[in-house]
Amino acid sequence: MVQFTGEAELGHPYWWEAAPPRSAEDPLPDRCDILVIGAGYAGLSAAIAAHDAGAKVAVVDASDPGAGASSRNGGMFGAHPRLSWTQLSKRFGSDVADGVFAEAAPALDWAKALIGTEKIDCDLQQTGRMQLAWTPQHAQGQRTLVRAVSEKSCVAVQTLCETDFRQEIGTKKYHGAIMFPQHCGLHPAKFHGGLRRAVEARGVPLTGQAEVTHLRRDGHRFVAQTPKGKVTADKVVLCTNGYTTRAFRWHLARVFPLPSYLIATEALPPNLIGHLAPGRRMMVETRARHSYFRISPDGTRILWGGRESMRPLHMREAARRLHATMTEIWPDLRDVKLSHAWWGNTGYSFTHMPHVGDDRGLHYAMGFSGSGTVMAPYLGAKAAWQAVGDPRGETAYTAMNFTRHILHPFARPHFLYAADVWYRTVVDRLDNWRAG
Repeated sequence: MVQFTGEAELGHPYWWEAAPPRSAEDPLPDRCDILVIGAGYAGLSAAIAAHDAGAKVAVVDASDPGAGASSRNGGMFGAHPRLSWTQLSKRFGSDVADGVFAEAAPALDWAKALIGTEKIDCDLQQTGRMQLAWTPQHAQGQRTLVRAVSEKSCVAVQTLCETDFRQEIGTKKYHGAIMFPQHCGLHPAKFHGGLRRAVEARGVPLTGQAEVTHLRRDGHRFVAQTPKGKVTADKVVLCTNGYTTRAFRWHLARVFPLPSYLIATEALPPNLIGHLAPGRRMMVETRARHSYFRISPDGTRILWGGRESMRPLHMREAARRLHATMTEIWPDLRDVKLSHAWWGNTGYSFTHMPHVGDDRGLHYAMGFSGSGTVMAPYLGAKAAWQAVGDPRGETAYTAMNFTRHILHPFARPHFLYAADVWYRTVVDRLDNWRAG
């Protein structure tokens, strides 16, 4: 049975202990060249890129900047395509597949350079990331993935032999592993805070609690209405991802919010951490439950996240499910208490890939599908450069059709209730059966 510490924080991210979101009260300008909607990683990066390209920029957010996924994620910092080259080629053509694979390493390098250039102290550590195969079939698929990534990109990846990956994690639950040695871990809320300071240092107005409730075209310009007034902009960059609202129904039909739940253990003895995860890698599973886990930046706790539900769930129940999954892998944690349990929305597209594009001056970067720590700032900048006509905006992510799905005809993703039942009663059990 899951236990909580006496000061357990339910719904309060562990990351907020060091870097809580702050309000933003800058007054809205009457007009600007570029209005950025959304002040997470993508929006702040877009603001930096547009400003440095010479545009007059303003940023608005429906909440306090950073209160969404940018300060709630697992802090895993890496970029490689979520789909295989074959899947991408079938959906979008071989040229697009080649382009997406070729862009993976430059995206990671660009995001690392951004942290260095802006002098962001966010506990960036090149830990490497292991993908752990839940079944023998998954291990076979990993070998195919390694060949494709090695042939089509400059991303470093390797298959770990059984002896090597057993030395990285203290469990016998997995059937294989691959390693992305250049991937990193960081403190996501500190990363967001650093991006925010970079925006503020440029004098870009940043206004929170300013949801765009209506956006209309006025000739060649846009007029955005918010509770704090209206602003006229030549162009708009929409970076709302899993927090997109009804004011943007076209985008809401193509990106749906998928909740991801996380827990943090109480501080653990160093010898226990060393026994469970001697390699101190970022770790993800191949099973459909999408468990991902890591050591906290200070080396004292286990942070565990995953798809314990596809719909809103009470935090105590979410924590119970995450704890059960964690102790399935690491029984030594059965009696360990939890200090935090929280959730955040990931923005998923029906292609499982990010998208960048525009509709007559309404630019967007969204649908990061769980890879937003690198891809959100990278593609936010791409969208901003496209908005100002800068050739640096070129990206393969613009060449993919941003499609909707017959299962999602309404603004609310009602299909997730049925999907949740399907995964929990069929897919998860099938994964466990195949794992033996």
